[in-house]
Formats: sequence, structure tokens, C-alpha cells
Amino acid sequence: MRRVLLFVLFVLPLGGAALATVFGTVRGIVHDPQHRPVSRIQVVLKAKASEFTLTASTDDAGQFHFDAVPLGEYTVAVVDSNFVADQQNIAVLSGTAPILHFELRLPTQNETVVVSADAAQTETVTPTTLVDRLQIQQTPGAARANSLATITDYVPGSYVVHDQLHVRGGHQVTWLIDGVAIPNTNIASNLGPQVDPKDIDTMEAQRGSYSADYGDRTYGIFNVAPRTGFERNNEAELVLSAGNSYQTDDQLNFGSHTNRFAYYVSVNGNRTNLGLQTPTSAVIHDAANGFGGFTSLIFNLDPQNQLRLIAQARRDFYQVPVDPGDPSTILHDINRENDSFAAFSWVRTFGPGLVLTVSPFFHYNSANYRSAPNDIPSSATQDRSSKYEGGQANISWIKGRNNARTGIYTFAQQDDQFFQVIFNDGSGPVIQQSQTPNGSLIATFAEDQFKATSWLTLNAGIRQTHFSGALTENATSPRVGVSVRIPKLNWVFRGFYGRFYQAPPLGTLSGPALSAIQSQQLNFVPLAGERDEEHQFGVTIPFKGWVLDADNFLTRATNFFDHNALNNSNVFFPVDVQGARINGWELTLRSPRIRNRAQLYLTYSNQLVLGRGCVLGGLIGSCPVPPPGYFFLDHDQRDTLHLGGQYTLPWRAYFSTDIYYASGFSNGSPPPSHLLPHTTFDLSLGKQFGERFSVNVQGINVANRRVLLDNSFTFGGTHFLNPREIFVQLRYRFHY
Repeated sequence: MRRVLLFVLFVLPLGGAALATVFGTVRGIVHDPQHRPVSRIQVVLKAKASEFTLTASTDDAGQFHFDAVPLGEYTVAVVDSNFVADQQNIAVLSGTAPILHFELRLPTQNETVVVSADAAQTETVTPTTLVDRLQIQQTPGAARANSLATITDYVPGSYVVHDQLHVRGGHQVTWLIDGVAIPNTNIASNLGPQVDPKDIDTMEAQRGSYSADYGDRTYGIFNVAPRTGFERNNEAELVLSAGNSYQTDDQLNFGSHTNRFAYYVSVNGNRTNLGLQTPTSAVIHDAANGFGGFTSLIFNLDPQNQLRLIAQARRDFYQVPVDPGDPSTILHDINRENDSFAAFSWVRTFGPGLVLTVSPFFHYNSANYRSAPNDIPSSATQDRSSKYEGGQANISWIKGRNNARTGIYTFAQQDDQFFQVIFNDGSGPVIQQSQTPNGSLIATFAEDQFKATSWLTLNAGIRQTHFSGALTENATSPRVGVSVRIPKLNWVFRGFYGRFYQAPPLGTLSGPALSAIQSQQLNFVPLAGERDEEHQFGVTIPFKGWVLDADNFLTRATNFFDHNALNNSNVFFPVDVQGARINGWELTLRSPRIRNRAQLYLTYSNQLVLGRGCVLGGLIGSCPVPPPGYFFLDHDQRDTLHLGGQYTLPWRAYFSTDIYYASGFSNGSPPPSHLLPHTTFDLSLGKQFGERFSVNVQGINVANRRVLLDNSFTFGGTHFLNPREIFVQLRYRFHY
């Protein structure tokens, strides 16, 4: 532990590098009709959804450069009274450096028009989706504190089953807030998103083909640019909602900015009688509530130095629903969760294209499960808390055809775990086990994106990880990718090969608790890290503002992380499945604004999630002969489709919808077949009254489809699709 922290303090001032960044770079060239560079022309970059603005002047070569641009959508325009030029729209993704070209014309030659730059996908081999603040507000159910609709509606291959988010067949995802990775090595022990969706300005969702910047939880990466106050001038917003199942989800936030300082602060609270997915169509003992707060502070010391602070604390409580047909109707299990983090970032710009970011952080997370004390045959208790202290730093250098990054990410982890079993049927004595395992992780990386020509981009990187816990492991993860843009058509083809390492949880069992498990023909073995190999290719096709993106992927995993329940209890432990094979096709389609009224989206995934061999780590049973071939994992679902959009109505009103089709999850364990398919329909209808007040009515599962969703062990056994939810949300903005 001490050695790790000393290592962090030593390397951070040197500017090693980060797990990731929330910034990109925008650069370009301004020329006259004869393609001669034009110097000393002012260029303005402005965020579409806030007052965030940057200005730059072209140099003698007609070039301009904007560094440390937060991810999101922007307009870039040339400002000169003697000329006109096209205003360009650009989507900035983390770690990218798109190049724009502006041609100046005399005012008599043409009117100014707005054009779209090449699709953001041309700058990366990673399939990426951007979701902004307005989409979150208008998507049915997406703005609720524990909602994952922001992800499941827009990211193909993502769904919630047994109350856990799955992306591309795995549980393990990485959340980055303001570009800082929030570590959590525990597998599927937390519910809901890492941050309240109402605090998000833009979310960048990546799935596969990651650069070497990214590592530890690789089935999905969600890079959140939080609200900052740049969209406010001493303004507050009150959000209130109420609906069936006695639900409410409320928030009060404040924000403002000056030329050098911006702040955003929020507090929130929620409750409902429909929390977790229920084991039958009846909803019994299913209340949930939570509260928390979030803040983002940004201060510009001078044009070269910026300081950023993010912090959050939240607490959630869940009752575990019961089956009314269960003879043990006294079961009233509960789950309590706490999560808090703080991260400070120093962003230093040394010159055009050369940026250093240093970010120390702290994260605390706990999940405490309590069985009913009279549970038959036994009552189990499982408490876990984890502390993470660490830091990340990255230095990026963009020069000419190269976009290079290098750095380090490291943390120390301390767990405090308590496990207890009371045998109410008299079959054994009370078992108690307390332990405090420690661990650490250090990862370094180097990555370069080389634009060989205007149509060919090459990516290469390597990530080296050292993990120390119950086991000590080292992993070398190379990544290579290529993208080819077809001139005039602007179609972009991409391919990728890479390896990934995911560090295991620290949890172990020993002493009397281990003896109790062994007496039930079970055992507990320390987990090894998961190692993945991924192949992927895809294409992005822009056409008259429409963007179609399709990809095919194959992931082979060794020591695949999953989880298993202790007998028929709701206490579960992470496990290592010997191997897994996940492959599929994914498709996204996004429209432009159609007649300035409508915007549509479609996401589709066809995937196969297979396991093989025995359980080798964690809570294991007897497996003398591994089952032959592959078998379906419990969260395998062949087809997942979302179709939706937003339509602007007269009188400052709108409606938005999402239609969800799922072909059904695997049935049984090991599952020989799949459950029935199901379709749901969500709707939101809203209206703005003046500049301050708005109201919307939202319906989730409007047709009230109640079908068996899955047959999994965790949190109550089987799970049914949630019943219809109708609620009203009010938003009121005011100055202070």
C-alpha cells in the first residue's frame, strides 16, 4: 500500500498518463478561393448546448488549434467582416483531433451556410455514441436517478437483466466522470448508474475497439462530461415528479459562470414502490429510495492552466421483492448501497497540441445485504465496503499527422468484508467471517494515431498492467486498428484487434465460513483476472445528414467474470467461468433534423453469449468433467432493438418515444432454450411555458406487458418485466 502511494506521488508530477480523457482537439486550416492560407483570421468554437466558447487566430500557415475541448457537439465559424465562410458542425470525441477546412469567399459570392463535418467516427476505430442533455430530458424515463435508459435506448447490445446492466454480454463497465475513471473491481454488486443522469451534459458511450488509454472494465465505457454551469447565468432549476407506485424523483441544482470560473451544484432525492424487478407479476416488498449530491467546479488560472473538481455522494436503499407463492413469506431482505467519489484535475496546455492532465482521486463504495433474520433454512448477511485512492495523468501531443498519448493509471484498494450465516433450521452453528483484503493496480500505456494520408488512419498502442491482490498478475495488452475513408462518398471502414485485462475482485473466504460452504459441496478459490481478445470491423456511412454505423465483433474471454448465488439465497459471489465466446452484429442509424421537426434513431444488436468449461474461481462446485462444447450464459439474448425519436409540435411542445423489442433471454441453467420475445412502448409528451417552466408526462411500458424476463438467481430468482409506470415531471428555472 505505502509503496503504491509513494509511486503515485513520484510519477504524477512527471506527467505519465491517464486511463482516459474527457477532451479532444479541434484544428483546421483557413484558405482563400485559390487555396492560399489566410493568417490572423479569428475562429470561434461554441458549444451547441451552452455558452462555452473558445476563440483562436490563424497563424502564418492559416492553421488554428483548440486544445482541451470537452466532448460534445459544437459549431466552428470564421469571424471576419470582409469575408464569409461556411459554419461547420463538429462532434468532439475523447482523444480525437479532427481537421476542418474553411474557404473564405467575398460576400457577393455566396451566402453563409451551415455544413456538417465528416462523421465523428472518422477520427476513431471505436464505435461510439454521444447522448446529450436534451436527449436525456426528452427520452422517456431516462432522467430518473436510477435509470439506465440513456444507455439501453441508444447503445446497441445493452440491456438490463436481473437488475444489472449488461453490454455485449458482460457486466463489467467503466464509468469516467470528467475523464477520470472511477475504479470498482466488484462484479455486479451495485445497481443503477454511477451518476444521476440529470447531472450529465454529454455522455460518450464506447463499446469495444478501445485505444490503449482504456483498460479495466471493457464491455462498455461511459465517459461523462458533467454539467458545468457554462449553460447558466446565476440560474437554478427545480425538478419535481410524481407518478404511480408512489414514485417521485426530484432535484434542485444551481449553476453559473464568469470568464474564469464555472460551478454547478445539485441535490436529489427519489423513492418508489417499484424498485427491483419482481420474481412474479405481483409487486410485493419492492420499495426503494435514495438521495445524493453532485458538484463540478472549473477555474481558469490563466490561458495555460485550468483546475477542475468533481465530487459526488449518494445513498440507495432497496427492498428485495418476494414471491407470494413462496411458503417463506416472511422474507424481507434488503440491500443498502453507498457511493462517493472526488477527483481533482489540473489541465496544463504547454503549446498547440501539447496538453498534460493530472488527476488524483478517491472513491468509496459499499453494498450491504441483509436477509430476513427468520429466513428458512438459513439467514445470510453480506457486507462489503471498498476504498480506492489513486491517480491518473496523461500527456497528449498532437503534431502534424500524429496524435500521441502516454501515461499511467494507478490505485490502492482496501476492502472491509463481513459474512454471516444463521442456520434457523438447526442444521449448524452460527458462522461469521470478517476480513480486510488489500490490493493495488498500476497500468501504463502508450498510443499513437497516425494519419498516413487524408483517407488512411493507423492506430497502435500497448497497455501494461500489474495487479496485486489474492493473486499477483501481469498483463500486456497490445491494440492495433485501421480506418479507411472512401473519398467523395466519405464512407469509413475500420478494423481492430486488441487484448484486454480486467483485474479481479479482492473477496475471499477462509476459516469457518469456508468450512460451511465446503460442507455443501462448494468451495471458494481466489479469482484470476479476466483476459479478453477482441476482433472487430465496421463501417460508417453518412448520407445527407443520416449516419449509419454497422460493426461485427468477436470477443474470446478466459476467466470470464460472472456471479453465482449461495444455494437459494440472495447472497451471491463473483465467479470465474473457464471461458466465454461473445460475437455479434450491431447497427445504429441516426437522422438529421427532418424538416426542422423530427429526429429519429435506431439501434439493433444480434449477438451470441456463450460460456464453456467449469467455474474455476470464486464460489465453485464440483466439476470433475467439463461440459462439452459451449453453453448459453444466462444473459444471452439474440436480438435487441430500439426504435425511437423526438418530434417538435406547435406551441413549444414535443413528444418522444422508444419502442423496444427483445427476443428473450436464455431459459434455465444451463439454458437449453430461450424465453418468449417481448415488445414494450415508452412515450413522453412535453410542453414549454415561457422561458422558465416546462412539464412532461411520461409512460414506461405503456401497454403494460408482463412477461417472464429471465430465470436468474440474483435478487429473487426469476424476474418479470416491470408493470406500466406513468408519471409527471415539472421543471422550473429561476434566477438568484
